[in-house]
Amino acid sequence: MPNRQECWQEIGRFFEVPTEFENDFGEYESVLEFYDGRPVRTAFDWQERRKEILEFWHSVMGKWSPTIEKPLIEYLEHDHAENFTRHKVNIEIAPGRMQTAYMLIPDGDEIFPSVLDVFYGPEGGAGLDESSRLQVDFGYQLAKRGFVSLCLGSPGGSDVRGRLADYKNEDSLTLQPLSYLAYVAANCYNLLASLSQTDPKRIGIVGHSFGGKWAMFASCLYDKFACACWSDPGIVFDESRPSVNYWEPWYLGYEHEKNRQAGVPSEGNPRTGAYKKLYESGHDLHELHALMSPRPFFVSGGSEDTISRWKALNSSVTVSRLLGCNNKIGMANREGHTITPKASEQICLFFQYFLQGE
Repeated sequence: MPNRQECWQEIGRFFEVPTEFENDFGEYESVLEFYDGRPVRTAFDWQERRKEILEFWHSVMGKWSPTIEKPLIEYLEHDHAENFTRHKVNIEIAPGRMQTAYMLIPDGDEIFPSVLDVFYGPEGGAGLDESSRLQVDFGYQLAKRGFVSLCLGSPGGSDVRGRLADYKNEDSLTLQPLSYLAYVAANCYNLLASLSQTDPKRIGIVGHSFGGKWAMFASCLYDKFACACWSDPGIVFDESRPSVNYWEPWYLGYEHEKNRQAGVPSEGNPRTGAYKKLYESGHDLHELHALMSPRPFFVSGGSEDTISRWKALNSSVTVSRLLGCNNKIGMANREGHTITPKASEQICLFFQYFLQGE
């Protein structure tokens, strides 16, 4: 495996703002101004501003219940694959709610870094779904490199409407679905942190597409994740891209007793829920990105997140610099949405560099 310096030689260039986008913030509102217009000048000011952003987004999406300090885990069966053991487990993702997942634990007695890998189903991440190999098998790839990997699927399964129906079984759906997914991920962080094989300070999260949205909201809203990779989720609101569909009720557009049809908002199919409030009041996801600083994050961009997304990422760059940090925010770009072997390797190198150490 490459050492830390070799990892950086491969990915370091992605953590430099391209010259053509240097200091280009597009039309995004400054994150270094409080909502009342006061400037953020110091690291202390930023902590207050960070609190303001976090409280606002929770107020729009729904307030979390307390996270579970030590979620339950039941080991069901296991197999040994290459240099790790893959456990099929039931884990507590919300109070009293269990879900099947896969826990991959490397051979050896050392304390390992770890990663939460989220997608529609857990099998692909765990290396069990051949159709998903070399696309979303981040947990499998990282386990081979010495990471404890927890591979988790959506609480409602792979069908988006099924997911929404499942969320409605929660407490009257007090959270927007994406916020609920972030809450689930926070509980999974706590589970990983409670294991004897893991280091609580070296836990990251990764996801592609739907999983990228999930990983983004989780890492931004729960600051115990040490770092994060978001693969082509659409990192900002963009109604010119139908797949950047935060407006759907199974993401941020849920509104009680309103049956919004799938598709880009229009006069006949208007915005609903938290998405309507956020979009029409000028808020965008660059505010959430800024909550990551000074923690590192990496956007593995494809068709939905092209190089021009640096206009949004520059907001986080300014916060990172205010806090005395450089080279913590990166983006690589590929042509299509599908994960490529090169993109998968870049993602693994990111986690090796920032979590594995020397």
